[in-house]
Amino acid sequence: MSSSKHCSNSVLAPRRTTEMAKATRVAFGEALARLGATHENVVVVDGDLSCSTNTRKFSEQFPDRFIQLGIAEGNMVGVAAGLAMAGKVPFVSSFACFLAGRFEQIRMSVGYNNANVCLVGTHAGVGTGEDGYSQMGLEDVALMRSLPNMVVLQPADAVEAERATEFLADYVGPAYLRLTRQALPDIFDADYSFEFGKGIRLREGKDLVLVASGGVVANCLEAAELLAAGGLDAGVVNIHTIKPLDEQLLREVASNTSRVMTVEDHGVVGGLGSAVVEALSEMPDVVVRRHGVLGYGESGTQVDLYARHMLDAAGIAEAARRFLAPDVEAVATG
Repeated sequence: MSSSKHCSNSVLAPRRTTEMAKATRVAFGEALARLGATHENVVVVDGDLSCSTNTRKFSEQFPDRFIQLGIAEGNMVGVAAGLAMAGKVPFVSSFACFLAGRFEQIRMSVGYNNANVCLVGTHAGVGTGEDGYSQMGLEDVALMRSLPNMVVLQPADAVEAERATEFLADYVGPAYLRLTRQALPDIFDADYSFEFGKGIRLREGKDLVLVASGGVVANCLEAAELLAAGGLDAGVVNIHTIKPLDEQLLREVASNTSRVMTVEDHGVVGGLGSAVVEALSEMPDVVVRRHGVLGYGESGTQVDLYARHMLDAAGIAEAARRFLAPDVEAVATG
């Protein structure tokens, strides 16, 4: 049930509340179960993680369209490609790090064959928390966007996750959907419409623009408010489609500020930041700062890890102040 409607590139007034906060993996699971009733060709292929990836509800409602392959992710990818070649629409769910670990199978069975497979990577980034680095997807976007025909989506809240899932049920071609373990504040209301490949201006700003995706978008909005209290005017752009990237929007916002800081819960190499740098490389007056995870993840609470990696609102605001320090040293209050 993809939608042709969308929020335009004009500023969309966001709402941020924790009252209905929900992990994007949960919203995906709920949307997938609903889609099972309207999309008879949708099947789910699982690697013994249906509770964690939230595909269990689909398995309970449509047991004959749920394929459990156990802890054999490589085989899972191959089976999904075969199902796609037979006319099915398979959603392959696992942790983002486990899918990234099967990149060769994804490259050959899904990418090279242009198979209509939706890979769903949950537990993305250090937001995964206490399970530690072995369970955190921090390199997955870099790998997936390297494949020529792979689209990469990363929703910023539960509503956007639902809409992205609906879109992918009708999309034809290889796709990767990146989801969070942790609950995210609501940014969009129920009337929100998803437009594939189009970024969204959530806030205008003249000093710099924060370009973010996924679990850190709400933190960027809060960071912009912290910066405003210190006299800095920061815009915020939500990039739910990392590939194909909305280069036109990025060029527009970059030309207005000339200072762009990307923010992502992913390694700084190969992810959203790298994609934005590539897109703006021919704009000589624009400076881009990539802000993400340096090094490997570790075990800790989601709150503590976001603070440690400066991905919470306070950390993002401080990183932005440091970025602008040569120009606004007298304004920054720390």
